[in-house]
Amino acid sequence: MVKPSIKVKDPSLAEKGRIQIEWAERHMPVLLKIRERFMKEKPLEGIKIAASLHVTKETAVLIRTLVAGGAEVALCPCNPLSTQDDVAAALAEEGVYVYAWRGMNEREYYNAVGNALSIEPDVTMDDGADIISTFHKLALGREDETTKYAKEILGERDFNKMISKVLGGTEETTTGVIRIKAMEREGILKYPVIAVNESYTKYLFDNRYGTGQSTWDGILRATNILVAGKVVVVAGYGWVGRGVAMRAKGLGARRVIVTEVNPLRALEAVMDGFEVMPMSKAAEIGDIFITATGNIKVIRKEHIEKMKDGAILANTGHFNVEIWIPDLEELAVSKRQVRPGVTEYVLKNGKRVYLLAEGRLVNLVCAEGHPSEVMDMSFSNQALAVEYIVKNRGKLQPKVYKLPDELDLSIAKLKLETMGIEIDELTEEQKKYLESWTLGT
Repeated sequence: MVKPSIKVKDPSLAEKGRIQIEWAERHMPVLLKIRERFMKEKPLEGIKIAASLHVTKETAVLIRTLVAGGAEVALCPCNPLSTQDDVAAALAEEGVYVYAWRGMNEREYYNAVGNALSIEPDVTMDDGADIISTFHKLALGREDETTKYAKEILGERDFNKMISKVLGGTEETTTGVIRIKAMEREGILKYPVIAVNESYTKYLFDNRYGTGQSTWDGILRATNILVAGKVVVVAGYGWVGRGVAMRAKGLGARRVIVTEVNPLRALEAVMDGFEVMPMSKAAEIGDIFITATGNIKVIRKEHIEKMKDGAILANTGHFNVEIWIPDLEELAVSKRQVRPGVTEYVLKNGKRVYLLAEGRLVNLVCAEGHPSEVMDMSFSNQALAVEYIVKNRGKLQPKVYKLPDELDLSIAKLKLETMGIEIDELTEEQKKYLESWTLGT
């Protein structure tokens, strides 16, 4: 087998990248504890991993942990604009097969996916499901631009044979889990996948506190606006939307409006103290719009036409489809970049709207993604999910699985310990009471 390539923007950035990774490691004690054990036990010895993740300093801590466990890793990005080039250079210098740089075009991006798959993986690791979807298209013989570009690196191979030896995969984010569950429903999923996003220590913290904070970090770095006194519109009230809305309130937003299609989530938003209305109404009054749904065309032509002069549009869902850019382009008479990550569109009606991060993940394009402390739990889930797949090789069906609760709880327990926080334990009498059905009023 030909080894995957290593390709980064500037290898001379490696020293700067190492310093950034060290900073992340200081704030990721749970993953470091897992790394200590991995170094001793080598549970991933001989395992090849193809990973499509945001190439950030936090991801580097995960990759170092997998390597410490004995794995060989080929890493590509999961977003063309989220790679931290100094981190990519540092990992490449350490021998990781990194093929990533900030600002990739579509061809380069899927060349990178092909490069990661060229390791002929035992395990795939995704954030958005681009590795697994491309791999399955190749195995199923479904030709499109993505597979064409991947094949420019891979060449012609027996992709069915390649995919048949995969032990399993992991998926990091809501959007990716949605895609993989669709594959499972269609009956085309060829190997088991752990939905890391469904672990409590991932979505309750990463999605709510991590995205909630980092989304606003990206918006503020890009625009330097004052949030206090503004009207903020949050599309979607899943865990990400909850976190974004919560932080908007904390930053002093005058009104926080939630748009939803799910009546239960809409009701929850009302009970949490937010206004709820359709986007068609919110479009007329919002100053800042943030999409967090994982769906397509959430903000589109009829909404953009109603917006105030100076409205700001940001997306914190995985793909750049929530704010429908073709409609924005159609309505505009001109556009220009007015700040890094800020594109001004002048509309036919004379109003201006500002799109952040080209409609991509604002927290990663305009900032650094989630704080290391919260990625400590998310990536601990990833590391333990890979170990679980390897330990259970041959026992899992080609379905979507949740990481076992005992592993989820072990991460929460380790996190509390590293924070110096103690909690109570059940007494034997209490355990017996909870297990009994005979004791009543």
